Amino acid sequence: MDLAHLRYFRAIAEAGNLTAAAKKLGVAQSTLTATVKKLEEHLGSKLLLRNPRGVTVTPTGQALATSACEILAMVDETEQRIRGLECEDAGQFVIGCHESLGAYFLPAFMRGFLDARPGIEIGVWNGTSAAVREAVLAREVHFGLVVNPLPHGELVMIEAFRDAVAIMGRRDDLARAGSREDIEARLRGVPLIYAARVEQCQQIVNALTGLDLAPARLLTTGDLELTKTLVLAGLGVGILPRRVADYGHEGELAILHPSLPQVPDRILLCFRADAHRTAAWRRTKQALLAHAERIAPIPGER
Repeated sequence: MDLAHLRYFRAIAEAGNLTAAAKKLGVAQSTLTATVKKLEEHLGSKLLLRNPRGVTVTPTGQALATSACEILAMVDETEQRIRGLECEDAGQFVIGCHESLGAYFLPAFMRGFLDARPGIEIGVWNGTSAAVREAVLAREVHFGLVVNPLPHGELVMIEAFRDAVAIMGRRDDLARAGSREDIEARLRGVPLIYAARVEQCQQIVNALTGLDLAPARLLTTGDLELTKTLVLAGLGVGILPRRVADYGHEGELAILHPSLPQVPDRILLCFRADAHRTAAWRRTKQALLAHAERIAPIPGER
């Protein structure tokens, strides 16, 4: 039993006449006769009885006609839904990124995108950039925003924007520090706060040690957000991505000195090379890159 057989039988039941049904369907009457015979043999039941005006549907034939209507309606609805997913702004996508990156990138993006595309639903997956990359490979995440990722043959990576990890302090404290020598004295005299698990932070600590500028006290934290909070509270200076330092507290934190060590970051949008690129998928990708372009200048370099 296939869908064509069900469509043919539904038309016969509705018309009550093989000739009229054949004309409506644009097929030969012999095709319908053969279809009914196949259905009756397959189901082991008489489905139609002939009468002077055409055919009468038997009780089992009526049950088949009713089921055929339900099945074909479900098929039509499914076809429309699938075509909609391919061609219309409808779908569900997961964006993966580090929590601190998402905190400054996602709010404005999602507010504008979800208002403009109500048929597209967005979920968020958080983890380190390495974990996000693996989640994209595993198809758990559709779009990843990752920092300095390793390339992979199954992934497409597009540079979205840039950042830099630097030594940051409260702007009001730095204004009082004055010269480079004053800055270096302050760096040595207050705790240096940083997230020990972030590789770029450790690189800067090592660079300071090599320049004989290592502070007397190091205060390690578990994440960038706590580092930022402690620096804002005046407990010391901290190693932070400049965008993380700026969001929510624009202008309150500043680089100690441009000549001190910094680590450049590249933030890339990554997705699987074999991703199913529906219209909604393309809209989401384009919107992510457009938002990245809008925020492209690094804070302090605008």
